[in-house]
Amino acid sequence: MKLSIITVNLNNRDGLQKTIDSVIGQTFRDFEWIIIDGGSTDGSKELIEKYSNHLAYWVSEPDKGIYNAMNKGIKVAKGDYLQFLNSGDWLFTPDTLEQVFNLNRREDIIFGASLVHDPFAGDYILNPDENISAFELLSTSLPHQASFIKHSIFKEIGLYDESYRIVADMKFFYEAIIQKNKSLFHVPFTIVHYDGSGLSNQSMSTVKEETLRVIDSFLSDRFKSDFLIYNDVILSKKMLDKKRETSIEEKKAIRLYKTMMRYWPTRIITQLLYQLLITSKRQKNV
Repeated sequence: MKLSIITVNLNNRDGLQKTIDSVIGQTFRDFEWIIIDGGSTDGSKELIEKYSNHLAYWVSEPDKGIYNAMNKGIKVAKGDYLQFLNSGDWLFTPDTLEQVFNLNRREDIIFGASLVHDPFAGDYILNPDENISAFELLSTSLPHQASFIKHSIFKEIGLYDESYRIVADMKFFYEAIIQKNKSLFHVPFTIVHYDGSGLSNQSMSTVKEETLRVIDSFLSDRFKSDFLIYNDVILSKKMLDKKRETSIEEKKAIRLYKTMMRYWPTRIITQLLYQLLITSKRQKNV
């Protein structure tokens, strides 16, 4: 079997319906589908039962977090590649999977772009290229939901680290690509619509804390310092460049705000600065 799609859900019935519609509508059929539900009470379980004839495996029971749920899926998966398409995410077009697997690639990780729907930053494309650097893997990582990962890598490296709530996939990708030198192939099209209102965007302080833990686990103190300085410099430069291109007009300030909201190190301070800017503008207009 070519692919196992693993969908994790908890009390997101409407989002799960979007995911279901996109998966059952795919023209490519050489896949199995696994849904791991965390014991939802919003009607998700009944929805899963309704579509159970499309599923190779499903369960609805309490779990210990999103990566615990994903690991449950990995343990029962039989596909050569695994894709983690969580509830609320949906495949870009009905022939997305066909486009991917008609390429007949054999790399360890195949990935494409993700169209992110972020309630704070707006819609934007997350699309790192095949030559992604170690720095980028610790800053933005690969788009997890737009990646197809060889099942065998999990057998070699191990499952997702459940001590992380949000960035265990970042840690996994870094270890697989940088430490184990697993091969990559970048497909030149968008794979998924990604629901950016989920846990990682709601808990930016946790993202930052856990990202620093990942950095601690892979980099020495000297290189960790270099990384953090470089990261701050790059983000600051982007903000300054954007400011030079904009005026004080609210429309352009909002564009700057959306840009900076994409990066966890600047999100909180950007929200505060933007609110101050808008408040100041309104007071001037009174």
